[in-house]
Amino acid sequence: MTTAGWIMVAIAAGIVMWAVAAYNGLVERRNRIRNAFGQIDVQLKRRYDLVPNLVEVARKYMAHEAATLEAVVRARGTALGAAADARARPANPAVVAALAHAEQALGGSLGRLLAVAEAYPELKANKTMLSLSEELVSTENRIGFARQAYNDEVLEYNDAAIRFPDVVVARLFGFDEAGMLQSTQSEQERQAPRVAF
Repeated sequence: MTTAGWIMVAIAAGIVMWAVAAYNGLVERRNRIRNAFGQIDVQLKRRYDLVPNLVEVARKYMAHEAATLEAVVRARGTALGAAADARARPANPAVVAALAHAEQALGGSLGRLLAVAEAYPELKANKTMLSLSEELVSTENRIGFARQAYNDEVLEYNDAAIRFPDVVVARLFGFDEAGMLQSTQSEQERQAPRVAF
């Protein structure tokens, strides 16, 4: 083989090695997105597990507020379904947006429940309700941190998938843009509900 032939083989080998490294890097980043969503999912499950207990404690005191309690239960069911879809496809923008909307509805109904609970002095003094409310606030904070970590991983992945020359490998092997978890709430709604018992 001539020198030119060896040079062509070396160039081809370099391109193959680069393509393999780019592919593996994209796979690693996509897996990091899945891991970051897994952290969100753990906190969402914690929240979903707290909601029925919170509703049950409130139900004893707020018998005539059935509509508020039912709204929380319905929103929890919708959010559970959206979380299951997102768990299966954490990088899909449409699925992540559906989860954000379901979480917004759940957060709104929980906020209304806690606001209504303010009118019931016996409920405000209930130790179980206090404990559950504190757990809910703690969980909301954890969800916020997990969402931030998820969005950081999505940003890193999306940057890698559109950076030249890695974009060639990304498009060739179907590494589509991942969706960020964005809030769908207005500025006024973004404020965490204040719980005071």
